[in-house]
Amino acid sequence: MIQKLNKSNCRLLLSQNYIGHLSYIFNNKPYVIPITYFYDSTTDSIIGYSGKGHKIKAMRMNRVVSMEVSEVDSVNNWKSVLVQGIYHEFEGSTAVMNLHKFIHGVKETIRNIEGKDLNYISDFSSKIYKEGPPVVFNIEIEELFGRLRK
Repeated sequence: MIQKLNKSNCRLLLSQNYIGHLSYIFNNKPYVIPITYFYDSTTDSIIGYSGKGHKIKAMRMNRVVSMEVSEVDSVNNWKSVLVQGIYHEFEGSTAVMNLHKFIHGVKETIRNIEGKDLNYISDFSSKIYKEGPPVVFNIEIEELFGRLRK
C-alpha cells in the first residue's frame, strides 16, 4: 500500500541521504541529474556545490528547481521525497562557511550510513575546478511531498 510521508519523515529521509536527483529547466527543456547534497536542518534547505557549467547557468536563469531523494529496497518497499524550492548562491565567506557545512554534513551522513570515515572532499567528490572556486548554493525548500510503499 502506498502511503504519504508526513513533513517530519520527509525531512528525516533527506537528512539520512546525500545523493539526490536535481531537476531544472534550461531552454524550455527539463533536465534531471544526480547530485551530492547535504540537508541543513537549521535552515531547512539543501546545500550543494558545482562548477560554473550547464546546471549553474540554467539555475541562474530559472531559480525554481526540484530534487528527488529515494530509498528503494524493492518494488514493494521504498520511500521517496520530492523537494520543490528556490535556488540561491552564496558568496564570499558565506560560501566558504556553507561549503564547510556541506563537507562536514556529507562526511557525517556517509559515516552514519556506510560506516566509512572520510578525510577529504575528494573521497566523495571527483570535481576539480580549473575555472576558479566552485559555486556554493542552497535550495530553499518551499514544499515537500513524500510517499512510501511497504
